[in-house]
Amino acid sequence: MKYWIQAARLRTLPLSLSGIIMGSFIARWRISQEGGNWDWRIFALALLVTLLYQILSNFANDYGDGIKGTDHNRIGEAESRAVASGKITANQMRNAVILLSVLSFVATVALLYVAFYPDYTKEFWIFIGLGIACILAAIGYTVGKKPYGYMGLGDIFVFIFFGLVSVCGSYFLFTKTFDYDVLIPASAIGILSMAVLNLNNMRDIVNDELSGKKTLALRLGFRKAMVYEIILLQLPILLIFLFLMINFGQQHQNFYPFIVVVLMFPFMKLRRNIMAVKEPKQLDPFLKQVGILTFVMAILTAFGLNYFN
Repeated sequence: MKYWIQAARLRTLPLSLSGIIMGSFIARWRISQEGGNWDWRIFALALLVTLLYQILSNFANDYGDGIKGTDHNRIGEAESRAVASGKITANQMRNAVILLSVLSFVATVALLYVAFYPDYTKEFWIFIGLGIACILAAIGYTVGKKPYGYMGLGDIFVFIFFGLVSVCGSYFLFTKTFDYDVLIPASAIGILSMAVLNLNNMRDIVNDELSGKKTLALRLGFRKAMVYEIILLQLPILLIFLFLMINFGQQHQNFYPFIVVVLMFPFMKLRRNIMAVKEPKQLDPFLKQVGILTFVMAILTAFGLNYFN
């Protein structure tokens, strides 16, 4: 069981939950403005589905990189990669990926049934297709003949699924509408998810070059990838501030929703610390830090909109 917990990579879970929290509580705020009811069952099921997707992705990545030999001699987390280290066999991990795929689909159907059935059957089937796409994306990063993670497309997929789909999708589950301004916090979460992936790929840049995994960080080179990382860490707070200004800029008596802006200071410190790194292996601790800051950003935004407003 210990090795399965390691393979699940629990430190990645706060990042995956951030988009659901952001989208769900923006929806809660909007619904409260209109005097409607916010369904906690949708939120609970959405969290469950997201956790299953993330663990599925982690298992699939472990399996895909393991059978391709990418995880051998990996910096940082190499000792926790179950298939490469032989702690879990490739066949066992493949079966776990299949099981997680089934569980993820069942949980997705349950979520969408509660959110849409019977009044929104069209939306139910559209989101079923979106759920299948999420499952395939979770697996396809490293598994298959042409995994998109090996072609430098991981950043784009992470932005779409961790950002746009997670935030806008969870918002729609509650409101049954799409508001364009939600794209702003969705982009903030997506960009921070890209920042985590880029840090991961910068850390592994030497090993990925040897194994033929052509990530965006490898294509850019370490120095340009560092510039790219700093830009990614600069934008999200600015985007959240823009979202709040659009919605609260004229309400001079209410500044509580802007509490999230205090995160500009830990983000500044984080950027300085990352810029000081000279060796890829030194980047490993920052993966968890960016994930936690993303989670805190979602929590502060949720509280600022719903409990201080």
